[in-house]
Amino acid sequence: MEKINETTVTEFFLKGLSGYPRLEIIFFVLILVMYVVILLGNGILIVISILDPHLHTPMYFFLSNLSFLDICYTSTSIPPTLVSFLSQKKSISFSGCIVQMFLGLAMGTTECVLLATMAFDRYVAICKPLRYPIIMSKNVYVQMAAGSWISGGVNSLVQTILVAQLPFCRNNVINHFSCEILAVMKLACADISGNEFIMMVATTVFTLTPLLLIVVSYTLIISSILKIHSAEGRSKAFSTCSAHLTVVIIFYGTILFMYMKPKSKESLNSDKLQATDKLISMFYGVMTPMMNPLIYSLRNKDVKEAVKHLLGRKAFSK
Repeated sequence: MEKINETTVTEFFLKGLSGYPRLEIIFFVLILVMYVVILLGNGILIVISILDPHLHTPMYFFLSNLSFLDICYTSTSIPPTLVSFLSQKKSISFSGCIVQMFLGLAMGTTECVLLATMAFDRYVAICKPLRYPIIMSKNVYVQMAAGSWISGGVNSLVQTILVAQLPFCRNNVINHFSCEILAVMKLACADISGNEFIMMVATTVFTLTPLLLIVVSYTLIISSILKIHSAEGRSKAFSTCSAHLTVVIIFYGTILFMYMKPKSKESLNSDKLQATDKLISMFYGVMTPMMNPLIYSLRNKDVKEAVKHLLGRKAFSK
C-alpha cells in the first residue's frame, strides 16, 4: 500500500457554490428568509396545538411532532450552510461532519416513518370512525410517534458509524453544501459496496416501506370516501386528509425527482448540472419544512378556528 493511502483526514471542505460567488449572496438572503419562515410557521403551529384543547387529538399530536422535526432538521443544515456562503474557508471538522451527517439522516428517516403513521391515523379516522378512539388511544399514538423518532435515530446511528469507520485519504472535498452521507461515503479510499448494500436495505425499510403503507392507506381511504353517498360527506371526509396528502406528495415527489433522474444526462455540462442538483437538494431541505405549516393552516378549518379563538381570547384579556 502507498503511504498516501494512510493519511488521516481531520477536516472536510464543503464545495457548495464556491464557483458562483454572486449566487452565494443571493441564496444567503433567500435561504435566511425561508429559514425564518420555517421557525415562525412551525413554532406557531406547535404552540397552537398545545394551547388549544380542541387540537389535543392524535392528528395534531403527530403534526406537532412533524413541525418540531422540521425545525430540528433545518437547524442542523441551514445555519452551517449560511455561514459557508459568507466565509472564505468552507471547512468542517471530521467529528463535526459526522454529527451533522447523523442528525440529517436521523431527521430524514424519522419524517418518512412519521408521515406513514399520520397516514394510518387518517385511515382509521375515515375507514373505522367508531373504533378510532379505541385504536388511536393516547398510549398508542404516543408510542407510534416515539417509534418514529427511535427508528430514525437507530438507522442513522448504524449508517453513521459504518461511514465513520471508513478510511479517508487525500480527497476531502465534499461536493455538497453539508455532510450528506452519500457525498461523504464516496470520498472513502476503500470498497464501499458493503455500505451501499446496507444503505439500500435501510432505504427500502425506512423510505419505500413507509411510502407503500401511505399508498395502501390512501387507496383504502379513497375507496371508503367514494362509498359515501352525499357530496358534502365526501368533501368533509377528504378535507380531513387533503393537507397530509399534499405534504406527502411534495416530500416524496422531490425525493423521486432527485434520485430517479436519467443517469445518461449527468455527463452533459457536468459542472452546471452538479450546481443545479445541489440547489435542488438544498431547496428540498428547505421548501418542504416551510410549506408544511402553510398547507396545514390554509387547508385546515380546525387550525384557522384555533388561531381565531386564541387571538380573540388575547384581545378580550386586554
